[in-house]
Amino acid sequence: MSTAIMIVIAAFIVGSMIYAYAYRGDARWAGFGEYVRKGWPLFTPFNCLLYLFTKPRARPAIMDIQQFPELKSLHENWETIRQEAVELMAVGGFDQISNKDSASYYDIGFRTFYKYGWTKFYLNWYGYTHTSAQRTCPKTLEILSKIPQVNGAMFSVLPPGGQLTRHLDPVACSLRYHLGLDTPNDDRCYISIDDKRYSWRDGEPLLFDVTFLHFAHNDADKPRLILMCDIDRPMSWIGHVLNWPYKMLMKATVVPNTDEDKRGFANRTFSTLVPLLEKSKRLKETNLAAYKALKYTVNGTLMLILAGIVWLGLEFLIWLI
Repeated sequence: MSTAIMIVIAAFIVGSMIYAYAYRGDARWAGFGEYVRKGWPLFTPFNCLLYLFTKPRARPAIMDIQQFPELKSLHENWETIRQEAVELMAVGGFDQISNKDSASYYDIGFRTFYKYGWTKFYLNWYGYTHTSAQRTCPKTLEILSKIPQVNGAMFSVLPPGGQLTRHLDPVACSLRYHLGLDTPNDDRCYISIDDKRYSWRDGEPLLFDVTFLHFAHNDADKPRLILMCDIDRPMSWIGHVLNWPYKMLMKATVVPNTDEDKRGFANRTFSTLVPLLEKSKRLKETNLAAYKALKYTVNGTLMLILAGIVWLGLEFLIWLI
């Protein structure tokens, strides 16, 4: 690779991080340290490539749902979807993730939300339809099967007093769709997306970009039950080609609801690592130096792996151009 190309790539990487940190959207990070810890800067350059090829209707933090007629059948059939979700909740279909002996507990994508009360039940995920969902939610799956833009779907519950801390999702692979099913219908139950507050209502849809800063609270006295979907990001053909590695990565993150469901590579790996992480926390109390050495070694290895993925993506773009 020539020196000129390396300089261009380096400039693009730095420029992308500056844009994501200081200019994208209205919500700002508390400081650069928070961005490094929570903003997934390693993914920023590749995400910015996807932003470049995203169609205008999908560029705002919160989209105009009327510009996405392909999703209309979801909110038109919300009562049918709600019936299955409410029945599932009544029989304890969301309870298993709190059990560390269950494979469903080890969800690397949403693991940090558990301690604040959030829970979920997968319907399908990037090419895989859950066997447990076929058994319990056939009508919902039939509706979803007719919308090819849905990459993944789940039912999600946020209990009274529950919250999701301020964060953004690492990859710009998809947009996020919410459909109120059985909600408090109360402004105290809300999500803030890029400093814009939205309160869930039964039967009402919301479509937004998860790579903008967002957080959620349920300060009402009733659980919030919604359908949550990953929706294909509308892009030019170049964007879809670039997005292919992300989608392949997401296929590895399949998490089972029950033992009858498939387990992805990330779920299996994460379930093995968690006991080691818990041991490392105990090591922190007894030998801080050893804990830091282990922490930096693990984090450094993960960063190198992710950096390799991003680098391959950039190399592919150069070859494409």
